[in-house]
Amino acid sequence: MPIDLTPLASEPRLLLQARLRPVQGSRFQPTGFPNLGHAVYESPNGGGQTVLVESAQSMANRLEAVCWDEVRNDWKEPLCGLPVVKVEDESGNHLTNSVIEAHRLNSPYILEGKDRTVFNLLKERLAQFEQGRVDLRELARVLLEFDSNSLLHGVFLAKKELAGGRLRLARSLSAFVEADGARRAVSGGVKNDSVDPKGDTAKGFGNVPFPRDEWTAERVTAYFNLDLRQLRAYGLGGDVERLLILFALFKIRRLLAEGLRFRTACDLDVVDLRVTRPAGFTPPPLAALEGELPGLIQRVGESGLFGDARVLTVVYTKK
Repeated sequence: MPIDLTPLASEPRLLLQARLRPVQGSRFQPTGFPNLGHAVYESPNGGGQTVLVESAQSMANRLEAVCWDEVRNDWKEPLCGLPVVKVEDESGNHLTNSVIEAHRLNSPYILEGKDRTVFNLLKERLAQFEQGRVDLRELARVLLEFDSNSLLHGVFLAKKELAGGRLRLARSLSAFVEADGARRAVSGGVKNDSVDPKGDTAKGFGNVPFPRDEWTAERVTAYFNLDLRQLRAYGLGGDVERLLILFALFKIRRLLAEGLRFRTACDLDVVDLRVTRPAGFTPPPLAALEGELPGLIQRVGESGLFGDARVLTVVYTKK
């Protein structure tokens, strides 16, 4: 039976939140930032300190990572057939791809090497936007052919040769993790040198004590936001809209099932998942999503919306 998306038909967004907890013990290590450390701030409701466990940028990367099979260098099985740009070196070895690259389709390995295949295709297909307003519907249609994932992740083609660097789509799917009622758990350790405890520490010798900050919290919550209005605004048709919604839900379910080991000292588990908006929608289980996505991908592909080649391969060589 097809997944029922009727409750989402007229909603501007789908909001979900998952309650998390450490797999073992009570401590966890939040994300850290250069020259800042952990992002700690006062809770706006007066509930004490809140710490950012995982940022929107990091969660976007993690939502992609659970879609890619690193062993096969291809989509995870239920997503096979989605368009992707792969990058190889001159010996034919896999380097990277548009799903896991830091800037996705705007990766320098895709657009800045000697192989100009993708760059020239984008320039040709989007030449009409060199002047005047960028038509986001047409941009979305082109991106659907080359890198469908960018319609959820967002993209910024920051090249002046491509419409003056004005080609961008905001994220449709975003997420972050916060911990409320957070308290610092201070500990420490020492790097032992049993051969020469008083050796030159600047060169890696000797005993080196160090402080360590972890945290405990009353609540750890992952928040997910799917902008349904933005997906509809692309005007790509019912099958593509449905595909993108189920693709987003697949990412969320897969991340919660297998992607919550953010760091060695930050291994989390799901307590529950609930929808906060709209009322009346129940997120389908992962098995149901895995069952429907392959047929939906095939149907969209047969309509021609994925273009002639599902996989574009670029050979990266420095200019």
